[in-house]
Amino acid sequence: MPATPTFPHIRQQIAGVAVADIVADVGTPVYVYDAAKIVERIEDLAAFDVVRFAQKACSNLAVLDLCRRHGTLVDAVSGWEIRRALAAGYPDHGQPPPIVYTADIFDRESLDLVIQHQLHVNCGSPDMIDQLGDHLSGGEISLRVNPGFGHGHSQKTNTGGAQSKHGIWYEELSDCIERAAARGMAVTGLHMHIGSGTDLQHLSRVCDAMEQMARHVGSTLVSISAGGGLPVPYKEGEAYVDLDAYFQLWDATRKRLESGLEHGLRLEIEPGRYLTAESGYLISEIRAIKRMGGNLFYLLDAGFNDLARPILYGAYHPMSLAPADGSQDRPMQAVVVGGPLCESGDIFTQEEGGFVSSRTLPKAEVGDYLVIGGAGAYGAVMASNYNSKPLAPEVLITHGATHVIRRRQTFEELIAAERILPE
Repeated sequence: MPATPTFPHIRQQIAGVAVADIVADVGTPVYVYDAAKIVERIEDLAAFDVVRFAQKACSNLAVLDLCRRHGTLVDAVSGWEIRRALAAGYPDHGQPPPIVYTADIFDRESLDLVIQHQLHVNCGSPDMIDQLGDHLSGGEISLRVNPGFGHGHSQKTNTGGAQSKHGIWYEELSDCIERAAARGMAVTGLHMHIGSGTDLQHLSRVCDAMEQMARHVGSTLVSISAGGGLPVPYKEGEAYVDLDAYFQLWDATRKRLESGLEHGLRLEIEPGRYLTAESGYLISEIRAIKRMGGNLFYLLDAGFNDLARPILYGAYHPMSLAPADGSQDRPMQAVVVGGPLCESGDIFTQEEGGFVSSRTLPKAEVGDYLVIGGAGAYGAVMASNYNSKPLAPEVLITHGATHVIRRRQTFEELIAAERILPE
């Protein structure tokens, strides 16, 4: 299990590269990823037979390629995520399947791509079985089962239970097995994921539910997936899930199921946040400091168009100051951190429900840089052009060298698909 991390108040470097040098090269705001941290997290999960990256967490091609080179397979939840995986070098065929399409629906393009590339599908609704069977006779599928309960760091990241749209309701599993059999398709995999940011107690409940569901499938089963949801620390004092204990829970479940089969079962895990969250930083510049009543505000050139997690979930991100003058010591003070958008909700220090809170940070000056940590998952991938802001560049640091893996969006690119009507 990784050591409990610390979050410094002053951060002048990321992965050995000076924050000031990164800003000098590409400006702000900018996303920066530490490749070594991603590789370290992949290696944490080596006990599992397959580590399948949930690319929706951080889908830049260079990140996908890095994961591929270090042995991970990939999950795609849309047609264009399929195309991203192929563009990053993942083959469409192989055992285990290099690319698995996991969703609750087929839109028409994703169904076409699945058929074209003969991809393995993890079906999240009965209709998907019918729609795939109408085009492909035979083959193998997996089923994503909603076990009837869920959990997450936010209600919006809870993916189980009756209020969640995700997965096949556990009481419909037998019907879905019959639907697949009627179309000549074998159910070879089961997948469960109850939410993002869950703890070991809740994650262990999935093992029990998986065992019950797997016995309904029977001898066609060749793989079970623990899904994702592994949390990472965002605050001082938070610890990692005990990965050894978690693997032992799943391995014991696998072994009990294997006792009734003539073949072994492949044990997969599908991390997204766990692989990339800690690798990522959003560097922004403090452009204004002002007092509003009893609150002191640091206003950045990055907003929720760049990092939406605080406004969506009240998510907490660690923050550090990188003083432009290189100083290593500043007095501390309580501040509210906000962005430039014309929205009252453009606040990085808020709790779920939109309640503004303060953070104790070093005293800053306009022109200093604020580094937001834990931004490597559900950061750049959820960015928007709200207020006509450009998408920020992304930088990957490998062995002390910086590589721009996505340049800053230009104005011409922003308006390229728009048209003015003729007079």
